[in-house]
Amino acid sequence: MTACKRNFLCRVAAALAGLTLAGAAFAQHFPSKPVTIMVPYPAGGLSDVIARIVSPSLSKQLGQTVIVENLGGASGGIAAQKALNSPADGLVIFQGSPNELVLAPLSNSAIRYKSEDFRLVQMISINDMAVFARKDLPANNGDELLAYAKKRAAEGKPLTYASVGIGSMYHLLGEHLSKLSGIPMTHVPYKGAAPALQDLMAGNVDIFITPYGTGQVDMVNQGKLKAVAVLSAKPQPLLKNAPPLSDSPALKGFVFDTWSGYFVRKDTPEPIVQALNKALAEVSNDPAVRSALEAQSMVVPHPLPLAAAAKAYSDNTDRYRAIARSMNLQPQ
Repeated sequence: MTACKRNFLCRVAAALAGLTLAGAAFAQHFPSKPVTIMVPYPAGGLSDVIARIVSPSLSKQLGQTVIVENLGGASGGIAAQKALNSPADGLVIFQGSPNELVLAPLSNSAIRYKSEDFRLVQMISINDMAVFARKDLPANNGDELLAYAKKRAAEGKPLTYASVGIGSMYHLLGEHLSKLSGIPMTHVPYKGAAPALQDLMAGNVDIFITPYGTGQVDMVNQGKLKAVAVLSAKPQPLLKNAPPLSDSPALKGFVFDTWSGYFVRKDTPEPIVQALNKALAEVSNDPAVRSALEAQSMVVPHPLPLAAAAKAYSDNTDRYRAIARSMNLQPQ
């Protein structure tokens, strides 16, 4: 090996060592400023509820103020891009799911980021889903929903279904429901779950397939909404009168849930990612956090080491990309 090559390799090795030491030194003082949880939907939705349950415990673990910032639009893509445009210093954490990080880039031509631009630090919740409807919709299970949708389509007034944006998971599930049943339905996108639920309560849209918590359950109990069916394989305790949608012979196997987790830019220094992983693991194990999330009908998974988190994210990315391909999802 020539002296030139040896010197070049030495310089590269020295630079990498310097970066590692700098990252480790920075992590010792991390975080030195308030941390922001970027929520990709307006206040009032389930994502916002999760962040506000998590933020006090995370603040305690990090020894810094944790701010919740809500920014809706583009199926969560606007908030994701803002998080990606922030410095890779761990001070902006994106609260995301397959909806924003896998499906939105596949469906929205204006979104330039890829799933691989983000790194999953820790999962926080697995969320059950349900079909909610305006309170006067004449359907109480999957069979009755399809019969009503068929009647409306024959009258030239297709059933309308809400989502949090074109290409969102809830859009795909509505489209999947339409294709499986062979019944035309009309998609109505919103910037987040809160405005979609408001229009659902006002009777401006027919159904909304979405994750849910006690807020939505309270709306059902107060007669403001109807829970037609759940997307789990078995009935859910908080929605006892809503049978599984998959009980309908035409929708056998229509079983879905979703999950939320915390992400940073993929180039965030490793010591900072490790510090966040450890802090969020403690948050997941916090009895107050777990009980509050479980009260919202969520499952709180066991904390994951970084390698397992990376595999979970990769596996989920592959799964949802396969669903999108099967539905021929195209960027719009």
